[in-house]
Amino acid sequence: MGTVTLGVSIAVPEPYGSLLQERRAGFGDPAAHGIPTHVTLLPPTEVDAARRPEIEEHLAGVAAAGRSFPMRLSGTGTFRPLSPVVYVQVVEGSAACGRLQERVRAADGPLARELQFPYHPHVTVAHGIAEEAMDRAYAELADFEAAWTATGFALYEQGEDCVWRLQREFAFGAPSATSSSSPSSLPLPQQPTFSRPPAPSL
Repeated sequence: MGTVTLGVSIAVPEPYGSLLQERRAGFGDPAAHGIPTHVTLLPPTEVDAARRPEIEEHLAGVAAAGRSFPMRLSGTGTFRPLSPVVYVQVVEGSAACGRLQERVRAADGPLARELQFPYHPHVTVAHGIAEEAMDRAYAELADFEAAWTATGFALYEQGEDCVWRLQREFAFGAPSATSSSSPSSLPLPQQPTFSRPPAPSL
């Protein structure tokens, strides 16, 4: 059956997901429209296609043991010069994301793997593009804000065209004690805010 490349992530909901994807494209990132806006739990991982049922069973178990938690994005950060990435920061929910990704990559599970860098939850908005464009992304999204309740995560597969496609969603098994499992349980601003008007797309 060969191999497939899989990833596991928490999707950034609308309207924020599409807005950040369009901004990423506007900064000149050619990968923007092939990558749904997300917070990574498992980076691109090549696996034997025959193990898909086992992998999905594992992820279903991780989700069933999980519970909803608040997520909030605020401002920008960068991994430069170590890695050519500008991102929107996860300022609430990072600890919960950290615990989740550890369970996804559990040593006794089908997705066990080491990470190239220590886990740091974030939302990429520019990757591997010109430094000037990276600087724009960092500055123009500096006042970006978004909040929602994470109620699960999803499995994606990368096609031969390098586009990531949703394969299956996994809902958490229990709502948190302090928040509803509804994605709209936290107040969301009508529009994400910026320190200046968004620049036109390139």
